Amino acid sequence: MESCSSNVSTKVFFLVGFPALQDFQTSFFVVFLLSYLLILASNAVIITVVVLDHTLHKPMYFFLINLSVLDVLFTTTTIPKMLAMFLANAKTISFRGCFLQMYSFHMLTVTEALLLVVMAYDRYEAICNPLRYLAKMTRRVNIQLAASAWITALLIPMPVISQTSQLAYRDTTRVHHCFCDHLAVVQAACSGFSADFQMFLGFSIAMTVSVVPLLLITLSYVHIILSILKISSKEGRMKAFSTCISHLLVVGTYYSSIAVAYMSYQADIPVEVHVMSNIVFSILTPLLNPIIYTLRNKEVKSAVKKSIFQKIFPFSKRCYLFG
Repeated sequence: MESCSSNVSTKVFFLVGFPALQDFQTSFFVVFLLSYLLILASNAVIITVVVLDHTLHKPMYFFLINLSVLDVLFTTTTIPKMLAMFLANAKTISFRGCFLQMYSFHMLTVTEALLLVVMAYDRYEAICNPLRYLAKMTRRVNIQLAASAWITALLIPMPVISQTSQLAYRDTTRVHHCFCDHLAVVQAACSGFSADFQMFLGFSIAMTVSVVPLLLITLSYVHIILSILKISSKEGRMKAFSTCISHLLVVGTYYSSIAVAYMSYQADIPVEVHVMSNIVFSILTPLLNPIIYTLRNKEVKSAVKKSIFQKIFPFSKRCYLFG
């Protein structure tokens, strides 16, 4: 049996993946590849359309670009390695590579939670203070809000990831996951108080950076709903609320998937279910976010038709003008 040590020079992690589902490796590869390509393509469409269409040069869509960039980075952190696992059985990852992946995954998870708060604040200003909205949400303020989300998320995971890297691991440590998730890596460390404490600390921080943003989003929407109810006309209330639907759906998708991932660690279920719930979280929201904003947002949907489909299918311009 390999001994435990803190020397990282020759250490590697072996990602176990789905040992009970080895016969479905090819199917997993196809599903994950198609999902990844769809995420890349759909988010690229949103970024391109918002940049090129001047009618979308608004704070709401500036933050949407940030969300699309984040979704591309988020999935690129994990899916390419999983594709290599499923196609070529490449299950080993270096010590530094594992912790870089772990840090990137959790940093981007925190970034999304904070960006959703920023987007909720943008909707709050647009609906609760419409006369001061454009004067308050200037380009400089938008950049500052987005930058604060990214920079804060860069800092939050650092202490926990750094301490986790100091735990003792075997020369080849088996991690029961498809990527280097913090809890899975800590569980694979040599047993002891330090590993248990790191697991508790990591879970506590994860819950905090999930619950606090959710409370801020909820508070924003309490004020938004109260303001909408004060609008006299039904048409005005529906128009105001319609600007929030896409964001609410994205928030619901993000927090429902992250709740399932967290609860799976507390339930007495097979390890494959733990892994799958975490993977669903890492793929579901990046996959659905662009779909939600394209299908539910009339401005984005109209811009996609005008900027892309009419260039690919010029004959559709007449249908678009008279449709």
